[in-house]
Amino acid sequence: MDFRDTPEEAAFRVEVRAWLGVNATPRTSDDERFDAGMSEAERIAAAREWQRKKAQAGYAAITWPREFGGMGGTPIQQVIYGQEEEQFLVPRQVFENSLGQCLPTVAMWAKPELTAQYIPRGLRGDDIWCQLFSEPAAGSDTGGIRTRAEKRGDEWIVNGQKVWTSGAHFCDYGILLARSDWEKPKQKGLTMFMLDMKAPGIEVRPIHQMSDEYEFCEVFLTDVRIPDSHRLGDECDGWKVMLSTLMHERMSLGGVLPSNLHEGLIDLARKALWNGKPAVEDDRVKARIADAYLSQKGVELIISRGITALSRGQQPGPEMSILKLVAGKGILDIAGFAMELAGPEGMLSHEVLGKEWAFLQRLWLSAPGIRLAGGTDEIMRNTVAEHVLGLPREMRTDRDIPFRELER
Repeated sequence: MDFRDTPEEAAFRVEVRAWLGVNATPRTSDDERFDAGMSEAERIAAAREWQRKKAQAGYAAITWPREFGGMGGTPIQQVIYGQEEEQFLVPRQVFENSLGQCLPTVAMWAKPELTAQYIPRGLRGDDIWCQLFSEPAAGSDTGGIRTRAEKRGDEWIVNGQKVWTSGAHFCDYGILLARSDWEKPKQKGLTMFMLDMKAPGIEVRPIHQMSDEYEFCEVFLTDVRIPDSHRLGDECDGWKVMLSTLMHERMSLGGVLPSNLHEGLIDLARKALWNGKPAVEDDRVKARIADAYLSQKGVELIISRGITALSRGQQPGPEMSILKLVAGKGILDIAGFAMELAGPEGMLSHEVLGKEWAFLQRLWLSAPGIRLAGGTDEIMRNTVAEHVLGLPREMRTDRDIPFRELER
């Protein structure tokens, strides 16, 4: 792996850092949030405005072709921009799905007239998109989804339920995977659509998480009408379209495990008392902090491996599944240990313990969602076993059996 920027990459980093320095406020600590004290409406409005500003500067979609409003840049330039933006207080968790997965899928599979209509609006921040794949009975096994799409003339009638849809309550459009043929095997009877989230028959219910956030939603679809012109790809080619979406998702590197969490643990261990002494003097505490440091370094090396591949014009491989697996568990372990350091009061609000606890408490409460989003730990382990280690593939008893005949 080569950790150094090439001269061209270094020049781009300087350019980006200068633009951010003029247009955003530098971050001074991990627990600083751009949207602190904002209502959700204010947060969404600020995110749209930030996206518009990035689009005007050419940074809204760095790797996209110029004819779609992108910069025509390289994946490594996208990574560099993300690394630099991370150092500033800017809106987050609003356009990630739009730009990272949904709009690239629309650009690849939609009819040209729809691409011309929706892509510029998305890049400017006029529209926000979500991804409607997961379902209560299917989870991360998207081949098992049961939301039904029936073709009637030039329309599709959709009925079913989606769950864990990020940001559905403030999104304008979504990409929807539905079962259009129940006589075909599970992965061959699916079709992908563009969905207007304001269409009649759609009910969105945000899920109240224990972190007091509403990041995920349930989406209920009752006789929702979708024009056939808004189909992405051919009928029953939804699995292939979905794989292209996940390919774009894999390009999201970094930001999953802050690189200086061990420093926060050390500060807390110096302040907390165990058996009448500073906790940092306890051998068990020192070992746990060392484990946290090693997890962070392991994640950083995996990210560097992906960045090196991008820098060489290659695609990151399935080994990037290790990143989410290790980072998700690392966040849970590190933030959970911080709660232990605080003793019985560890789960109290940070207003009682002190603001230095706020960030790690929020991380601990968010960790279960991080381990679910984008594929559960079990899905990631299967990917590592089969596609990285080359172990025998998981036995499948549903191959070539019509979905209608599978056990439910």
